[in-house]
Amino acid sequence: MSNLNNIKRGPIMLALIIGLFVAALNETLMGNALPELMKSFDVSAATAQWLSTAFMLVVGVLVPVTAILQQWFTTRKIFLSAMGLFFVGTLIAAVSPTFSVLLIGRIIQAIGTGMLLPLVMNVIMTIFPPEKRGGAMGTLGLVVMFAPAIGPTVSGLIVDGLSWRWLFYLVTPFALLSVIIGAAVLKNVSEVTKPRVDFLSIVLSTIGFGGIVYGFSSAGERGWSEPAVIWTIAAGGVALLLFVWRQLILKQPVMDLRAFKYPTFALVAVLLFMLMMTFFSSAIMLPMFMQGVLLVTAFKSGLILLPGGIINGFMAPVSGKLFDKFGPRVLVVPGLVIAVISLWQFTRFDETTSTGFLVTIHIALMIGIALVMMPAQTAGLNQLPNHLHPHGTAILNTLQQVSGAIGTALYISIMSSRQKQYLSDASDPQAPAEIVKGLASGINNAFWFGVIIALVALVFGLFIHKGKSPEQEQAAG
Repeated sequence: MSNLNNIKRGPIMLALIIGLFVAALNETLMGNALPELMKSFDVSAATAQWLSTAFMLVVGVLVPVTAILQQWFTTRKIFLSAMGLFFVGTLIAAVSPTFSVLLIGRIIQAIGTGMLLPLVMNVIMTIFPPEKRGGAMGTLGLVVMFAPAIGPTVSGLIVDGLSWRWLFYLVTPFALLSVIIGAAVLKNVSEVTKPRVDFLSIVLSTIGFGGIVYGFSSAGERGWSEPAVIWTIAAGGVALLLFVWRQLILKQPVMDLRAFKYPTFALVAVLLFMLMMTFFSSAIMLPMFMQGVLLVTAFKSGLILLPGGIINGFMAPVSGKLFDKFGPRVLVVPGLVIAVISLWQFTRFDETTSTGFLVTIHIALMIGIALVMMPAQTAGLNQLPNHLHPHGTAILNTLQQVSGAIGTALYISIMSSRQKQYLSDASDPQAPAEIVKGLASGINNAFWFGVIIALVALVFGLFIHKGKSPEQEQAAG
């Protein structure tokens, strides 16, 4: 392991940030391009949706295993493998002659992304002292929030003016640049202990997280009464319970759930799970509202969401610096209050909503999320002892993927059931005006669910404080 006192943090951060930027951008490039891909490959919406669902599924399955990977392989090997796989997957997707080959390219990209996300957070927790982690995590937040925010706009622009293949051509040079910089500057910053690998845990984790992500993702599309949905979620739930039990009895667990013994971390994990349900779901519901109710184009809907995304990105480093100075509660509580008020405003949207009002409320929501996300994560991880950092980052990243799938499915099912109810009561359910009002009513109902979730998160946020790790407490003593 390199001497951390002599390590050059700047070049390492640059390599990590470029890699993370292309991986995060790639997650949201697909949304606006799905209609174009359906035409190109002559596939249905249900088939095309697998380009997003499979990506989320693979990342959700892989992230829990990253804690053990980081104990078996050097930081440098994992990063170069992750970005190398991402680069290969992007090339395959760019030149794919059939839909099946495109899907294989996306799955290879997802393997790289799943390895990368927890690694980047763990490296930052390792190379920066506790008093500087807020600023570093804020810089990371700038990338994590900014890249997905510009994704729909960039995607709309490319699909309108060029071939969909340019979505992948655009990403390829950045992925290659990240590999080159990583190979030149990245040092190993974690301890390689090579613990015994419990393969039963990996199988249970894969079935558990995979079953739940797949089940909830399918429920949003097929409905909750489908036997395949019910059995997949049930199998995932049982496997997850067995996985948790197994981790608690193993001396060297794959994902050390003893991290939940630290109260600030446990609180943060629950809070972020609820917040990310809202974040992912609003990212899907708002374009549906704009394109289905306000009847704007995919590119314009991307442009409307762009100011909020940009402000959210630039707020992340600011909230990181403020965290270093004032601690988490000063940021998290006001951030959650802003999120609750914004989501309440979303419940009032209809076909008369102006673009300016929508932009303003979306900006407010993004500011609220920026004040909560990185400060809460940093506070939770700061309380863990050093040996639990890889496990803590794996837990938080896994929960984010799972919460995204669960939140999206719940929002879409609430929206669909209310929409059907509205149209069944309408005098002329086929009338375009009634269809628009039915969709608006369904989306309003879904956002009421978001308000309730955000209020519960606010209650949890009131109990967050700046925890210290055992090492920090020992040093202070």
